Amino acid sequence: MTERVAILGCGYVGLELGRQLRDDHEVVGVRRSDDGIAAIEDAGFEGIQADVTDPESLSAVPDADWLVFAASSGGRGAAAAREVYVEGLRTAIDHFWSRADPPERLVYTSSTGVYGDHDGAWVDEATPLDPQTEKTEVLAEAERVACERPAEHGGHGTVARFAGLYGPDRYRLERYLEGPVTAGYLNMVHRTDAAGAVRHLLTEGHRDEVVLVVDDEPVEKWAFADWLAEQCDVPFPPKQTTEERLDDDSLSETAKRRIQTSKRCSNDRLRNLGYEFEYPTFREGYRDAVREYRQN
Repeated sequence: MTERVAILGCGYVGLELGRQLRDDHEVVGVRRSDDGIAAIEDAGFEGIQADVTDPESLSAVPDADWLVFAASSGGRGAAAAREVYVEGLRTAIDHFWSRADPPERLVYTSSTGVYGDHDGAWVDEATPLDPQTEKTEVLAEAERVACERPAEHGGHGTVARFAGLYGPDRYRLERYLEGPVTAGYLNMVHRTDAAGAVRHLLTEGHRDEVVLVVDDEPVEKWAFADWLAEQCDVPFPPKQTTEERLDDDSLSETAKRRIQTSKRCSNDRLRNLGYEFEYPTFREGYRDAVREYRQN
């Protein structure tokens, strides 16, 4: 059955999601800028210029069966994050569910940052949230909006909680090859699988309230950096402990809390829902980046 999908904030993951859905569904990508619309059209589906914080502009977006909220605050502070993730999400939900033909469901893309620090222990969907920065507190609040507000309108809300995204244009090889690399765990998911997981949740009709989207193998940063160096045939990078990194007096309190955050994220629920990863670990996910690096 062909569904109409509106991807609000159709950026890094949204563009890939649109590419994966466009052959079997009607897909509309929504961005604020002219450049954003051009990127959507280059990806092969319809782009509409609108702002999630402006209900009047959202009127230009056609009715949708499925709504994906993947908007970004552009790396700005907590106030900007609240404007987009909480107020913008609430505005979008109320706008689309007030229509004569409202969506059936929403998927909101969040972050594993809402867990806070667990000293390297495993976390899953049942682990209580412990956001430790103003921005992750905003993300936790937005998750509640995403789960509760569609239900108030008779719809369904799902949270796809992403680990660290990587992929084309976001491999960040130099960060790990040049160092210094700070101790701690990396929880990652390739862009293809981040989008693929959202596609799976939509097309397979899964309505779990929260699903962690992370690959099979959290990896210690030092081990990952050494593996990457071996693959790229360069010396192992310099390393530093968390304590050594925290000795930097120029770090903000937010940066310090982020450095102190360590956990391993489980994808058991996503696997049990039937999703098959194209890049199950960093080894497969970084293959193309390593090949390109060695050719240059």
